[in-house]
Amino acid sequence: MSPALATPRDTLRFWGLALLGSAVLAASAQVSLPLWPVPATLQSLAVLLLGALGGARLGMASVAAYLLEGALGLPVFAGGLGGPAVLAGPTAGYLLGFLPAAWIAGQAARGAWWRQAGWLLAAHLALFVPGVLWLGGFVGLERAWMAGFLLFLPATLVKTALALAVLRAARR
Repeated sequence: MSPALATPRDTLRFWGLALLGSAVLAASAQVSLPLWPVPATLQSLAVLLLGALGGARLGMASVAAYLLEGALGLPVFAGGLGGPAVLAGPTAGYLLGFLPAAWIAGQAARGAWWRQAGWLLAAHLALFVPGVLWLGGFVGLERAWMAGFLLFLPATLVKTALALAVLRAARR
């Protein structure tokens, strides 16, 4: 249904689900391994599932709500942090990369398993591109590549496979 044609009840339901999604994302941020300069969390898995299960629009709305909550100072980011300083710090690129990642993951809803896997992997990569580039401004691109991408590659593949398994199970 087009947003312009949505009833007030549809709009309330959509934003209620988006807020629930932002809470899931905030909870996933608290499952954290305190690595430096970027902690390892379950956020990328949550972003992929929000997009893949809820659709691109709802996934992006959930991420946008989460980012707004964090910018307003709510302790939703990894380590219970919040506030605009986090959105200017070393992890800001990853956080902003959640938006395109949720949209791309939303494309994984249908199709053969290999096509779904491709969309989910592309979503993960869309998160890493702005993350590594932004982090490079703090620690240099070579170190950002090593500590902000290569270090996370094994866990990324596991989270992508887990998101695919959940998506496939939910679609049955």
